[in-house]
Amino acid sequence: MSDPAPSAVRIDGPWTHRDVAANGARFHIAELGDGPLVLLLHGFPQFWWTWRHQMAALADAGYRAVAMDLRGVGGSDRTPRGYDPANLALDVTGVIRSLGEPDAALVGHDLGGYLAWTAAAMRPKLVRRLAVVSMPHPRRWRAAMLLDARQTAANSYIWGFQRPWLPERQLTADGGALVGRLIRDWSGPRPPEDEAVETYQRAMCIPSTAHCSIEPYRWLVRSFARPDGIQFNRRMKRPVRVPTLHLHGSLDPVTRTRSSAGSGEYVEAPYRWRLFDGLGHFPHEEDPVAFSTELVNWLKDPEPDR
Repeated sequence: MSDPAPSAVRIDGPWTHRDVAANGARFHIAELGDGPLVLLLHGFPQFWWTWRHQMAALADAGYRAVAMDLRGVGGSDRTPRGYDPANLALDVTGVIRSLGEPDAALVGHDLGGYLAWTAAAMRPKLVRRLAVVSMPHPRRWRAAMLLDARQTAANSYIWGFQRPWLPERQLTADGGALVGRLIRDWSGPRPPEDEAVETYQRAMCIPSTAHCSIEPYRWLVRSFARPDGIQFNRRMKRPVRVPTLHLHGSLDPVTRTRSSAGSGEYVEAPYRWRLFDGLGHFPHEEDPVAFSTELVNWLKDPEPDR
Protein backbone atom coordinates (compact mmCIF):
# COMPACT_ATOMS: atom_id res chain seq x y z
CA MET A 1 0.00 0.00 0.00
CA SER A 2 1.37 3.42 -0.93
CA ASP A 3 2.13 6.09 1.66
CA PRO A 4 -0.63 8.65 2.29
CA ALA A 5 -0.28 12.08 0.66
CA PRO A 6 -0.21 15.34 2.65
CA SER A 7 -3.72 16.03 1.34
CA ALA A 8 -4.93 13.19 3.59
CA VAL A 9 -4.97 15.62 6.52
CA ARG A 10 -7.52 17.92 4.82
CA ILE A 11 -10.34 16.18 6.63
CA ASP A 12 -13.87 17.26 5.79
CA GLY A 13 -15.86 19.16 8.39
CA PRO A 14 -17.47 22.53 9.06
CA TRP A 15 -14.06 24.19 8.68
CA THR A 16 -12.29 25.32 5.51
CA HIS A 17 -8.75 24.41 4.49
CA ARG A 18 -6.13 26.61 2.90
CA ASP A 19 -2.39 27.30 2.86
CA VAL A 20 -0.68 30.45 4.11
CA ALA A 21 2.91 31.61 3.65
CA ALA A 22 4.96 32.58 6.71
CA ASN A 23 8.62 32.63 7.75
CA GLY A 24 9.83 31.23 4.44
CA ALA A 25 7.51 28.22 4.35
CA ARG A 26 3.93 27.23 3.53
CA PHE A 27 1.56 26.17 6.30
CA HIS A 28 -1.71 24.31 6.12
CA ILE A 29 -4.51 25.71 8.27
CA ALA A 30 -8.11 24.79 9.01
CA GLU A 31 -10.38 27.66 10.05
CA LEU A 32 -13.90 28.07 11.35
CA GLY A 33 -15.89 31.04 12.63
CA ASP A 34 -15.56 34.82 12.72
CA GLY A 35 -14.29 37.10 15.46
CA PRO A 36 -11.06 37.54 17.42
CA LEU A 37 -8.41 35.05 16.29
CA VAL A 38 -7.66 31.97 18.39
CA LEU A 39 -4.68 30.07 16.91
CA LEU A 40 -4.40 26.41 17.95
CA LEU A 41 -1.05 24.58 17.99
CA HIS A 42 -0.93 20.78 18.11
CA GLY A 43 1.63 18.58 19.82
CA PHE A 44 3.32 15.23 19.15
CA PRO A 45 2.30 12.81 17.64
CA GLN A 46 -0.69 14.65 16.21
CA PHE A 47 -1.63 17.38 13.71
CA TRP A 48 -4.23 20.19 13.44
CA TRP A 49 -7.18 17.78 13.72
CA THR A 50 -6.57 17.29 17.45
CA TRP A 51 -8.46 20.59 17.91
CA ARG A 52 -11.60 19.60 15.97
CA HIS A 53 -13.84 19.76 19.08
CA GLN A 54 -12.45 23.11 20.26
CA MET A 55 -12.76 24.68 16.80
CA ALA A 56 -16.52 24.15 16.82
CA ALA A 57 -16.87 25.39 20.41
CA LEU A 58 -14.78 28.50 19.73
CA ALA A 59 -16.65 29.34 16.53
CA ASP A 60 -19.98 28.97 18.39
CA ALA A 61 -18.63 31.35 21.05
CA GLY A 62 -17.83 34.07 18.50
CA TYR A 63 -14.16 33.43 17.71
CA ARG A 64 -12.18 32.81 14.54
CA ALA A 65 -10.66 29.42 15.30
CA VAL A 66 -7.60 28.50 13.23
CA ALA A 67 -5.68 25.26 13.73
CA MET A 68 -2.33 25.09 11.92
CA ASP A 69 -0.05 22.20 11.09
CA LEU A 70 3.39 22.88 12.49
CA ARG A 71 6.38 22.91 10.16
CA GLY A 72 7.05 19.41 8.85
CA VAL A 73 3.70 17.95 9.90
CA GLY A 74 0.30 17.37 8.28
CA GLY A 75 -0.18 19.55 5.22
CA SER A 76 2.63 22.03 5.97
CA ASP A 77 6.04 22.22 4.27
CA ARG A 78 8.68 19.71 5.24
CA THR A 79 11.80 21.86 5.14
CA PRO A 80 15.32 20.45 5.61
CA ARG A 81 15.98 22.66 8.65
CA GLY A 82 14.32 25.21 10.91
CA TYR A 83 13.10 22.99 13.76
CA ASP A 84 14.58 24.91 16.68
CA PRO A 85 11.92 26.45 18.94
CA ALA A 86 12.81 30.06 18.15
CA ASN A 87 12.25 29.51 14.43
CA LEU A 88 9.12 27.39 15.00
CA ALA A 89 7.71 30.19 17.17
CA LEU A 90 8.38 32.62 14.31
CA ASP A 91 6.33 30.28 12.10
CA VAL A 92 3.45 30.77 14.54
CA THR A 93 3.70 34.55 14.74
CA GLY A 94 4.21 34.71 10.97
CA VAL A 95 0.93 32.83 10.46
CA ILE A 96 -0.84 35.37 12.70
CA ARG A 97 0.43 38.15 10.43
CA SER A 98 -0.42 36.23 7.26
CA LEU A 99 -4.00 35.84 8.49
CA GLY A 100 -4.23 39.65 8.56
CA GLU A 101 -4.77 39.80 12.31
CA PRO A 102 -3.13 42.21 14.78
CA ASP A 103 -2.77 39.49 17.40
CA ALA A 104 -4.11 36.11 18.54
CA ALA A 105 -4.97 34.13 21.59
CA LEU A 106 -2.52 31.21 21.35
CA VAL A 107 -3.59 27.75 22.52
CA GLY A 108 -0.83 25.14 22.45
CA HIS A 109 -0.64 21.50 23.52
CA ASP A 110 2.58 19.56 24.22
CA LEU A 111 5.22 20.81 21.71
CA GLY A 112 2.66 23.37 20.53
CA GLY A 113 2.50 24.58 24.14
CA TYR A 114 6.27 24.93 24.25
CA LEU A 115 6.10 27.05 21.09
CA ALA A 116 3.21 29.11 22.50
CA TRP A 117 5.27 29.95 25.60
CA THR A 118 8.16 30.87 23.29
CA ALA A 119 6.08 33.04 20.96
CA ALA A 120 4.54 34.93 23.89
CA ALA A 121 8.01 35.75 25.22
CA MET A 122 9.58 36.58 21.83
CA ARG A 123 6.72 38.46 20.12
CA PRO A 124 4.50 39.73 22.95
CA LYS A 125 2.66 42.27 20.79
CA LEU A 126 1.26 39.49 18.61
CA VAL A 127 -0.05 37.36 21.50
CA ARG A 128 -3.23 38.64 23.16
CA ARG A 129 -3.68 35.71 25.55
CA LEU A 130 -1.90 32.41 26.13
CA ALA A 131 -3.33 28.98 26.96
CA VAL A 132 -0.89 26.10 27.41
CA VAL A 133 -1.83 22.43 27.77
CA SER A 134 0.35 19.62 29.17
CA MET A 135 3.62 21.56 28.90
CA PRO A 136 5.69 23.54 31.41
CA HIS A 137 7.41 26.82 30.61
CA PRO A 138 10.58 26.09 28.55
CA ARG A 139 12.87 26.91 31.47
CA ARG A 140 10.86 24.63 33.77
CA TRP A 141 10.94 21.89 31.14
CA ARG A 142 14.71 22.14 30.78
CA ALA A 143 15.29 22.09 34.53
CA ALA A 144 12.97 19.11 35.01
CA MET A 145 14.63 17.13 32.22
CA LEU A 146 18.07 17.74 33.73
CA LEU A 147 17.34 17.59 37.47
CA ASP A 148 14.19 15.51 38.06
CA ALA A 149 14.89 11.79 37.59
CA ARG A 150 11.18 10.96 37.42
CA GLN A 151 10.54 13.53 34.69
CA THR A 152 13.59 12.28 32.81
CA ALA A 153 12.18 8.74 32.98
CA ALA A 154 8.73 9.93 31.88
CA ASN A 155 10.35 11.51 28.82
CA SER A 156 12.34 8.42 27.89
CA TYR A 157 10.88 8.59 24.39
CA ILE A 158 12.59 11.98 23.87
CA TRP A 159 15.95 10.50 24.83
CA GLY A 160 15.22 7.66 22.40
CA PHE A 161 14.66 10.19 19.61
CA GLN A 162 18.33 11.17 19.77
CA ARG A 163 19.34 8.06 17.81
CA PRO A 164 19.66 8.51 14.03
CA TRP A 165 17.02 7.03 11.67
CA LEU A 166 15.74 4.27 13.97
CA PRO A 167 13.02 6.38 15.66
CA GLU A 168 11.61 7.39 12.27
CA ARG A 169 11.36 3.75 11.22
CA GLN A 170 9.73 2.81 14.52
CA LEU A 171 7.08 5.56 14.20
CA THR A 172 6.04 4.49 10.69
CA ALA A 173 6.30 0.69 11.07
CA ASP A 174 3.05 -1.29 10.78
CA GLY A 175 1.05 1.69 9.60
CA GLY A 176 2.12 3.91 12.48
CA ALA A 177 1.17 1.40 15.19
CA LEU A 178 3.56 3.03 17.68
CA VAL A 179 1.65 6.32 17.37
CA GLY A 180 -1.49 4.51 18.47
CA ARG A 181 0.28 2.91 21.43
CA LEU A 182 1.74 6.24 22.55
CA ILE A 183 -1.61 8.04 22.40
CA ARG A 184 -3.37 5.29 24.35
CA ASP A 185 -0.55 4.94 26.90
CA TRP A 186 -0.42 8.69 27.50
CA SER A 187 -4.18 9.10 27.90
CA GLY A 188 -6.23 8.67 31.05
CA PRO A 189 -9.15 6.22 31.26
CA ARG A 190 -10.94 7.96 28.34
CA PRO A 191 -8.49 7.91 25.41
CA PRO A 192 -9.42 9.33 21.99
CA GLU A 193 -11.69 7.05 19.97
CA ASP A 194 -10.07 4.35 17.80
CA GLU A 195 -10.98 6.15 14.58
CA ALA A 196 -9.15 9.27 15.75
CA VAL A 197 -6.08 7.27 16.74
CA GLU A 198 -6.01 5.62 13.32
CA THR A 199 -6.18 9.08 11.72
CA TYR A 200 -3.05 10.12 13.63
CA GLN A 201 -1.30 6.91 12.61
CA ARG A 202 -2.00 7.58 8.92
CA ALA A 203 -0.81 11.18 9.21
CA MET A 204 2.51 10.06 10.72
CA CYS A 205 3.07 7.82 7.68
CA ILE A 206 3.02 10.74 5.22
CA PRO A 207 6.60 10.73 3.90
CA SER A 208 9.13 12.73 5.98
CA THR A 209 6.58 13.48 8.73
CA ALA A 210 8.19 11.20 11.30
CA HIS A 211 11.62 12.77 10.73
CA CYS A 212 10.29 16.32 10.93
CA SER A 213 8.23 15.49 14.04
CA ILE A 214 11.34 14.27 15.85
CA GLU A 215 13.71 17.07 14.83
CA PRO A 216 12.44 19.62 17.43
CA TYR A 217 13.11 17.11 20.22
CA ARG A 218 16.56 16.40 18.88
CA TRP A 219 17.32 20.11 19.02
CA LEU A 220 15.94 20.46 22.55
CA VAL A 221 18.17 17.73 23.96
CA ARG A 222 21.31 18.30 21.89
CA SER A 223 21.21 22.02 22.68
CA PHE A 224 21.34 21.53 26.47
CA ALA A 225 25.09 22.22 26.43
CA ARG A 226 25.39 24.08 23.12
CA PRO A 227 25.69 27.87 22.87
CA ASP A 228 22.45 28.21 20.87
CA GLY A 229 20.53 26.25 23.49
CA ILE A 230 22.02 28.18 26.38
CA GLN A 231 21.22 31.44 24.59
CA PHE A 232 17.63 30.31 23.97
CA ASN A 233 17.22 29.36 27.63
CA ARG A 234 18.50 32.81 28.60
CA ARG A 235 16.02 34.48 26.23
CA MET A 236 13.20 32.58 27.91
CA LYS A 237 13.91 34.45 31.15
CA ARG A 238 11.91 37.25 29.57
CA PRO A 239 8.56 37.13 31.39
CA VAL A 240 5.23 36.46 29.71
CA ARG A 241 3.11 39.58 30.11
CA VAL A 242 -0.28 38.41 28.83
CA PRO A 243 -3.06 36.61 30.72
CA THR A 244 -2.18 32.92 30.82
CA LEU A 245 -4.28 29.80 31.33
CA HIS A 246 -2.31 26.66 32.19
CA LEU A 247 -4.20 23.37 31.77
CA HIS A 248 -3.00 19.95 32.86
CA GLY A 249 -4.35 16.43 33.32
CA SER A 250 -3.79 14.94 36.77
CA LEU A 251 -2.95 11.53 35.24
CA ASP A 252 -0.52 12.83 32.59
CA PRO A 253 2.31 10.24 32.50
CA VAL A 254 4.48 12.25 30.09
CA THR A 255 4.62 15.65 31.76
CA ARG A 256 4.49 15.45 35.54
CA THR A 257 2.16 17.88 37.29
CA ARG A 258 5.09 18.89 39.47
CA SER A 259 7.08 19.88 36.37
CA SER A 260 4.34 22.14 35.01
CA ALA A 261 3.01 23.61 38.23
CA GLY A 262 5.74 26.19 38.85
CA SER A 263 5.49 27.85 35.44
CA GLY A 264 3.58 30.83 36.83
CA GLU A 265 6.85 32.31 38.09
CA TYR A 266 7.56 33.29 34.46
CA VAL A 267 4.21 35.08 34.01
CA GLU A 268 3.90 38.73 35.02
CA ALA A 269 0.16 38.85 34.28
CA PRO A 270 -2.96 37.06 35.49
CA TYR A 271 -2.14 33.34 35.62
CA ARG A 272 -4.74 30.63 36.08
CA TRP A 273 -3.77 27.01 36.79
CA ARG A 274 -6.41 24.35 36.10
CA LEU A 275 -5.84 20.66 36.87
CA PHE A 276 -8.28 18.26 35.19
CA ASP A 277 -8.83 15.37 37.58
CA GLY A 278 -8.74 11.93 35.95
CA LEU A 279 -7.41 13.07 32.56
CA GLY A 280 -4.07 12.30 30.95
CA HIS A 281 -1.85 14.01 28.40
CA PHE A 282 -4.65 14.91 25.94
CA PRO A 283 -7.35 16.61 28.05
CA HIS A 284 -8.77 18.44 25.03
CA GLU A 285 -9.60 15.08 23.42
CA GLU A 286 -10.26 13.00 26.53
CA ASP A 287 -12.98 15.37 27.81
CA PRO A 288 -13.58 17.92 25.03
CA VAL A 289 -16.68 19.43 26.60
CA ALA A 290 -15.04 20.20 29.96
CA PHE A 291 -11.89 21.46 28.23
CA SER A 292 -13.71 23.67 25.72
CA THR A 293 -15.93 25.11 28.44
CA GLU A 294 -12.90 26.03 30.54
CA LEU A 295 -11.12 27.60 27.57
CA VAL A 296 -14.08 29.61 26.26
CA ASN A 297 -15.04 30.89 29.72
CA TRP A 298 -11.47 32.07 30.30
CA LEU A 299 -11.24 33.75 26.89
CA LYS A 300 -14.47 35.61 27.58
CA ASP A 301 -13.47 36.64 31.11
CA PRO A 302 -12.47 40.34 30.91
CA GLU A 303 -10.44 40.04 34.13
CA PRO A 304 -8.94 36.55 34.38
CA ASP A 305 -7.85 36.12 37.96
CA ARG A 306 -4.37 35.19 39.09
